[in-house]
Amino acid sequence: MSSPVPGSLRTTSRAAVRTLSVLAAAAAALLGVLALAGPAAAHAALTGSDPAEGAVVDDAPRQVTLDFSEGVAMSDGAIRVLDPRGARVDTGKVRDTGTSGTVRRTVALDPGLGQGTYTVAWQAVSADSHPVSGAFTFSVGKPSETSAKVPQQDESAGGGTVGVFYGAGRYAAYAGYILLIGGAAFVLLCSPRAASSRAIQRLVTTGWSVLAASTLALLLLRGPYTGSGRFADVLDLGGLKEVVATKPGAALVSRLLLLAAGALFTSVLFGVYARQRASDDEREEREEAPQDGAAVLPRKAGESEAAPRDGAAAPEDGAAARQRRDLHWGLSAGGALVAAGLAATWALAEHASTGVQTGLAMPVDVLHLLAVALWLGGLAALFCLLRWGPSPTGTTVRRFSRLAFGCVVVLAGTGLYQSWRQVGSWSALTDTSYGQLLVVKILLVGAVLSIAWFSRRWTTRLTELPEQAAAASRNAASGSQGATAGATAAVPHGRSPERAAVRTSAPGADGAPQTPGAPSPEGGRPAQPRESTPGDPVRAAQLARQRAAADAARQRREREADPGRSALRRSVLAEAALAVLLLAVTTVLTGTEPGRTEEQVRAAEAARDPGGPVDVEVPFDTGGPGGKGRAALEISPGTRGGNTLELRTTAPSGKPVEAAEVKVAFTLPARDLGPLSVPLEPVGREKGHWRASGLQLPMAGKWRVAVTVRTSDIDQVTRTTTATIG
Repeated sequence: MSSPVPGSLRTTSRAAVRTLSVLAAAAAALLGVLALAGPAAAHAALTGSDPAEGAVVDDAPRQVTLDFSEGVAMSDGAIRVLDPRGARVDTGKVRDTGTSGTVRRTVALDPGLGQGTYTVAWQAVSADSHPVSGAFTFSVGKPSETSAKVPQQDESAGGGTVGVFYGAGRYAAYAGYILLIGGAAFVLLCSPRAASSRAIQRLVTTGWSVLAASTLALLLLRGPYTGSGRFADVLDLGGLKEVVATKPGAALVSRLLLLAAGALFTSVLFGVYARQRASDDEREEREEAPQDGAAVLPRKAGESEAAPRDGAAAPEDGAAARQRRDLHWGLSAGGALVAAGLAATWALAEHASTGVQTGLAMPVDVLHLLAVALWLGGLAALFCLLRWGPSPTGTTVRRFSRLAFGCVVVLAGTGLYQSWRQVGSWSALTDTSYGQLLVVKILLVGAVLSIAWFSRRWTTRLTELPEQAAAASRNAASGSQGATAGATAAVPHGRSPERAAVRTSAPGADGAPQTPGAPSPEGGRPAQPRESTPGDPVRAAQLARQRAAADAARQRREREADPGRSALRRSVLAEAALAVLLLAVTTVLTGTEPGRTEEQVRAAEAARDPGGPVDVEVPFDTGGPGGKGRAALEISPGTRGGNTLELRTTAPSGKPVEAAEVKVAFTLPARDLGPLSVPLEPVGREKGHWRASGLQLPMAGKWRVAVTVRTSDIDQVTRTTTATIG
C-alpha cells in the first residue's frame, strides 16, 4: 500500500478546491445578474411605419417612425433616410418612443424636404443577438426616380466575410465546450485513471483553448457583425465598449470569466487529482502482488526507508482517504458549476431567452447543452482511449454506456420541448427554414443513435466475461513473477539479485526478455548485459524504463489485435464523424429565425395587407384599325408565392377585343428581380380572355407589370403599370 499523501499535497489540493469553488460561485453570481437583465424577445420584424411603405404624402414629414414586433437594440445612425439623389436627410439620432406593449424607434428629418421618393434603410439587433435589417420607400408629393443605394444583407450587418467568420467562431465555441466539459466529465464519472492519459489531457486542454479563443474572437467580431460589417472595425475600442454593454456582449465576457475558473479546474484535475489516482493504482497493484518470492520493486526517490518494499500492505491514512474523497467531490461540484455556467451564457443570450416561456426554456436549454457535451465529448474521450490508450476497461465502457443512454433520454425530452416552442405547428416544420433544418438535425440524431446501438452491442461483448479476463491476467502475471522468483533463488552466493535479474530478464531490442549468452536479434555475438553493482539506481531506472516500454508495446499490440475493441473503435469513430455534422447543423439552427416567429410575422403582414385579388388596367393603342382598348388584369390571391392571372382585352365600348398576341412580364425594381415572363393561354373560345396558372411572385412589394398587345402583324404596343403584391 502506498504511503500517505504528503501534507504539502493535501494543502495544495485543499487550496485549489477552495479557489475553484470561489471562482465558480462568483461566475454563477455574475450569470445571475445577467439573467436579471430582463426577458428578451425573438427575431424582430418590422410591423409598421409612419410614413407607411409605398405611401404618397402631401406634406413632408418631420420624422420617420418604425414599429417592431419584438424588442430591438438600435444605435444612432441605425435608421437612414435618403433623398432621391441618395443624400441623407435624417439627423442620425434614434429615439425610443414606444409605450407599454409597443416597440417603436423614431428618427427626425431635416426640414424642407422636396418632392420625390425617399428611401428608409434600417438595421437592428434582436434581443436574441441576431441582426435584422430592411428598407422601404415613401414619396412626398409624387413618386420619382431615385438613385439611393441600399446595401444588401450580405454587405452589412450579419453578412459578408465578417458573418462567415462569426459563424465559424460560433461553431468553434460549441465544439470547444463539448470537448472541455465532455472530456472532463468522462474522467470524473467514467474513468478516473484516465486523468493521467496524455490523450485525454490534450483533448480537454484543446477544448478549453478553442472555447477561449473563439469567445474572444466573437467578442471582437460582435461590433462589425451587428453594425458596419467591416473587418477594419474589429479593433474599434469604442465599438467594443458598446458591445460589452449589450446582453450578448455581457454573456461573452461572463464566458471568459468562467473559463478562468475552468483553467484552474483542469490544472487540478490533471495535476493533484491525476497524481492521487496514479498513487491509488500503484497501491492496488502492490496489494495484488504475491507476498512470498515476489520481485522487489525499486524504491522511489524520496520514499521512506520504513516504507514496506515487499508488497506488504500498510495501513491507509484515514485523513489521506478523506482528502482524496473530498478532492473528487470538490472537483465534481466545481466542474458542474462551471459547466452549467458556461451553458447558461448561450441560454441567456440566444433563442432560449426569447419568445414564450423563457423562465422554463432557459434551464431546459442548459440541460440540453450539458447532455450534448456529456454525450459527444465523452464519445471523443472514449475514442482517444481506444486509439491511443491506455485501453479502457470494461467498467469504463459500461459506465459511459449508461451515461450516454441517460444523456439521450434528456436530449429527447428537452429537444421535444424546444421543438414545440420554436416551431409551434406542423406546417412550420416544413414551410420555414428553421423547421427544415430541425428535420435534418433529427435525421442526423437518428443516424448517430443507430450507430450507437451497434457500439452498445460491442460494449456488451467486451464486458460479458470481465472476471475471466481479470483471472487470466492475474495468472499470467503470477507465472511471470514465479519465473523471476525461481531465477532469483538460483543466484549463487554472493551475487546480487539485481545482477541476476539483469542476466535473466534484460529485454532485448524487441522488448522481449533475453537470456545471457543467447544470440542478439541482429546476429553476431551474444548480448552481454552491463554489469551493475548492488543498489545501482541508474541501472534500476534503466531497467524500469525498458520494462515500461516493453509493456507499452505489448499493450499496443494487444489493443490492435483485439477484434472487439477494434470494432468498437470504428463505430465510435463513425459516431464522432456524424456528430461533427450534427454540430454544424445545430450551429446554423441557432442563427435561424424560429419557425413560430416566422409564421407570426407572416400573420402580421397578412393582417396589415390581407391581400385579395389585385386588379389593374392598362390602356393601349397599337395604331392600327381597332387597335384601341384596355387590358384588365386580375392577380389572385395577390400575395407572394403562387398566383393566377386573368387578362381581358376590351374596346372603348366595352366589347371584347380579339388580339393576335398578348404578353405580360413582372419586374420588382426594389430587389432587381425580373423580368418574369408569364405564359398566357386563351380561355376556351371566349374572345379576348387569357389565363396564366402558377404565376410565382416570390416577394412582396411594388411590381412593375409590362403588358404587350399585338392586334396585327405590324401593330403592337407595350404599356406598363404597377401592382402591389402583399
